Amino acid sequence: MERRDFFRLLTGMTTALGMARTSALVHAQALQPTPSCPDGSEPTPRQTEGPYFKPASPERASLLEPGMAGVKIVVTGVVRLASCQPVPRALIDVWHADDRGDYDNAGYRLRGHQFTDDQGRYRLETIVPGVYPGRTRHFHLKVQAPKGPVLTTQLYFPGEAANASDPIFNRALVLRVRDGAEGKTATFDFALRA
Repeated sequence: MERRDFFRLLTGMTTALGMARTSALVHAQALQPTPSCPDGSEPTPRQTEGPYFKPASPERASLLEPGMAGVKIVVTGVVRLASCQPVPRALIDVWHADDRGDYDNAGYRLRGHQFTDDQGRYRLETIVPGVYPGRTRHFHLKVQAPKGPVLTTQLYFPGEAANASDPIFNRALVLRVRDGAEGKTATFDFALRA
């Protein structure tokens, strides 16, 4: 091969590589970034409602009341579809036992509902529930996207001795809990079926 032919071949290869890189760059710029979906795209598992649900709970993001006993906890998170898109105005209905393990079946103590914000975020202030025979510490919830099916589930606490003996405990529903100066904080993100 002559030197001139070699340089012509080399120039052609360089041009082809440059065009391929440019095409790849343009294609990559047209794609949307991968959404942050730390809990994966699996829908949040369903669980039993239990015997203590009451419809028509009051709308409130804080279930705390003056003089209420128990350790304060603030639970935050996001409601998303299984495709990772946040769900604005999703309904979150919560009910749970008091610090002694008793439910208020006469009124709406430690019961309430709220709606997520425009980014699908929620924030709940309440207390750490007590335990009662046969169960581990847990929250009950119903979560629903506007006009979507209702997810009924429960959330659990890490490191509880009764987790191992609770007949319906599910490790996929364990809150991420931290101790803070004024109580505890916890996070949990919900993934709903479309």
